[in-house]
Order: sequence, then C-alpha cells, then structure tokens
Amino acid sequence: MGSALQCGLAGPGLQPSPEVDRPRGARRGSEAAVSAARLRQWWADLLSRFWLRPGLMCLVAVVLSETLVRLEGRIELPSAVADWVYAGGVGGARDVLQTIAAASIAVAGTTFSITVAALTLATSQMGPRLLRNFTRDAGNQYALGLLVATFVYALVALRSVHENDNSSFVPQLALTGALALAFASVGALIWFLHHMATSINVDRVIALVQVDLVAALRGLPERDAESSNAEAEPALPEAGSAPLELSGSGYIRVLDDEALADWAEEHDAVLLLSVRPGGYVLPGSVVGWVSPAGLQEEAQEALASASSLGPTRDVEQDLEFAVRQLVEVGLRALSPSTNDPFTAISVLDHLGAGLGETARRTLPSGVTCRNGVVRLRRPSTDYEGLVDAMFHMLRQSGAGEPSVMIRLLEVLAEVARLEPDPERRRVLRRHVELAHDAAREATSDPSARTALARRYDTALTALASKDPRGPGPIKGLRLVT
Repeated sequence: MGSALQCGLAGPGLQPSPEVDRPRGARRGSEAAVSAARLRQWWADLLSRFWLRPGLMCLVAVVLSETLVRLEGRIELPSAVADWVYAGGVGGARDVLQTIAAASIAVAGTTFSITVAALTLATSQMGPRLLRNFTRDAGNQYALGLLVATFVYALVALRSVHENDNSSFVPQLALTGALALAFASVGALIWFLHHMATSINVDRVIALVQVDLVAALRGLPERDAESSNAEAEPALPEAGSAPLELSGSGYIRVLDDEALADWAEEHDAVLLLSVRPGGYVLPGSVVGWVSPAGLQEEAQEALASASSLGPTRDVEQDLEFAVRQLVEVGLRALSPSTNDPFTAISVLDHLGAGLGETARRTLPSGVTCRNGVVRLRRPSTDYEGLVDAMFHMLRQSGAGEPSVMIRLLEVLAEVARLEPDPERRRVLRRHVELAHDAAREATSDPSARTALARRYDTALTALASKDPRGPGPIKGLRLVT
C-alpha cells in the first residue's frame, strides 16, 4: 500500500466516478467535512425522536397563551372578528378551560395507549424494527403535539382567570384560542385514527420501507455506458502500514469518505478500511490500516471524526438495511405461524422495483481518489451482494410455496429486461437457476411444475436477449396456488 497507487492503474473495480476524484482546488477542509457529516446524522436522529415536535409545539402553546392573555384589552378587533370572541363570565371561562384541558390530555393518553397496543400486535407480523416508521412519522408527532399543546395552552390561560370583590379578569382572546385548539384537536384525532388504521397495514409498511430504499438508491450517481461495477481484489497492508481502531462498539452509521480522502491527501497517506456503513464494530477490533505507519495517531483521530457508531443501522449509507427490513417482512409472512404468501409476493414486487432503480445507477466502488491517486479504499455493497441479500433467504423459506417462487422468477425476468450490464445479468441468471432448482425440488404438483418451467424459460429468454427490454409479456398468466 502506498501513495503511488494511481486510479488509472488500479483496474476496473477502482474506477471512481468523476464526482469522487476531485481536484485539489475543489477539496473541502477535513474539519468542515467532519462537521457536516456529524451534523447531518445528528439532525436525522433528532427528527426521528418522537418528542421533538410535540415538545416544540408545547413551547409555542405556552408563549401564545401568555401573549394573548397580555394582549387582552389592549387591541381593538374588527366587529366581524369580535363577534366570534368568547364573551362569558369568570365561572364559564374556568369551566371551559378545565374541560378542554382535561379532555385533551385524556384523549392523548388513551389514544396513544391503544396505538401502542395495536403496534405491538402488528410487529409480530412485520418485525420490531419497523416501529421506527411510527416514531419518525411527522404526522403522528404533530397529532400528539396538538393534543398536548392544547392541554398546556388551556392550563396557562386558566391561571390568569381570577375574580375578587373589586375586579375580575377573563382572557377572552386566550379562551377563544383554546376553543379553536379544541376543535382542531377533534380534527387531529379523527385524522390520526384514520392514519393509524392505514399505517399498520402491511402493504403500507412495505411501501414505506421501499421508499427509503429508492431514496437511498437515487442518491447514487447515474450510470453511463462505460461504467463498470467490477470489484477489485482487496489490497493487503504492507509492512509500512499501521492498524486503526475505533473506540467503543456498534453499527457504523456514518462514514465520510470525502473527509477521509481529504485528510489522506493532506498528509500524503493511503487508508485501507475493512468496514463499511452498516457493519458492526467490536471493541478493540482492527477496522483498517494507514500508510505510512507514522501517521497512525492522526489517522485514528480522523477516522473517529469521520465516522459515527450507534446501536442501530441507518438506511442513508446502508442499502442492505432497507433490503433486510423488506426481507424480514417476507420471512415472517412465510413462517408456518403466519403462512401469508400474498405478503411475500408484495415484498418481491417492491424488491424488484428497487433493482429496477439500481439498473440506472452506479453502485459505490469503495475507492476515493484525489488527483488521480487512490487515497481511500473500503468494502462496499456490490450488485451481487445486494441481490443475494434480497432473494437468498426468501428463496430458502418460500421454496415450498409455488406462488411465491413463480413470482420470484417473474420479478427476476422483469429486472433482466431492465438491466443491460452483462455482469449484473450473470448475477440474475444465477438466482434464476437457484430459484428454479429449489422450487422443483420442493414442489410435486404437476401444474405448479409446469408453471415454474414456463417462468424459468421466460427468464432465460429475457437474460439471453440482446435487447434490454426483452420480449413482450407472457400471455395467459395464472397464479398457481
């Protein structure tokens, strides 16, 4: 390993995209890059916190209520607006505010308790990891926030209502605002019940996970006719290299390649990592090497600043995470206790859509260059690994379900019509052969075997066709159960 390794001489697997090989003049500072990476991850984590938006809405409710109380009697409203302002006495104001406060907090507690119970039952079918789709849903956060904010608003307004022998005070503007929030809370409750009823639907959950996968894929560069996804053999550290470690343990959620390549260029170094986003780091394990060895301490600091460990994986830089969430839903559907092949078929459809999007993208090579010199090399998700993660476990679990295997062959045939790359087609052909062999071995029904043979032939025809779009659709398709 050394700085003499040139991008142009590194072989097809190390051909970086133009966006990766940036000239020195366009280089960012390492500290700025690190700050941007950590800030992006921190912001994403913050938005996924269920308390964030409700907490901010409660703060706004306190300020708004106190402001309207202080404006009482100091502004003159148009007659058309004044007709809608509350005009009751002290006793009525207290009753209204107390009713609104009690009802809003009771509805919030009861509704979300029922919701948690419903989600607990839903996760037995779809997996506990999908609970994050509920907690990070902005609509759920706003619904809870409105109910709790109405409660806080009413309490702040209630404390200003008073009456004694000489005077009395009723915050009519603030009380009118409380009534408006109460009506808005009723609407939010109706919307929330509808939203939750659709959110725990398995097809809806599958679609949401697929949106995450497609969003991550669309962040990849468009492929061109000359792009290649061939993987280079991993380089081994030379004698002049030193090992690198990360403090702590957990999943790698962020790994800023640009910041690490910038640091390596500034110090005329080369970094070779053995981990990638989504990988789990054990305490004290070696995660890479740096050459020359004298930069070990500085390289460890740069690596710690450019990476982030956490207890869970994140889909932003980890394509396989979204894939595995979809696969988990399909595996649970194929379990003997559930036996729901239609959900597994839906999962296959959405995985096929992800591969259709991948056909137009260049997957990361794991190599980052500066001025034609390789500065960083790390493992990356290649096409074969992505397809293996999609179909291996589903094929093994669904081999005895002809309808699932038939749909798997159909999806592979459709993807083959969209994929022009010969190497990727080789991967698809391998999975066609595996699916066909597994289904024939596990199925004894003659009609199912005939349908499997027909889909197998169609898939092979699509893979052998020079036209990426392949032949037209099969006539007379039937779902064999």
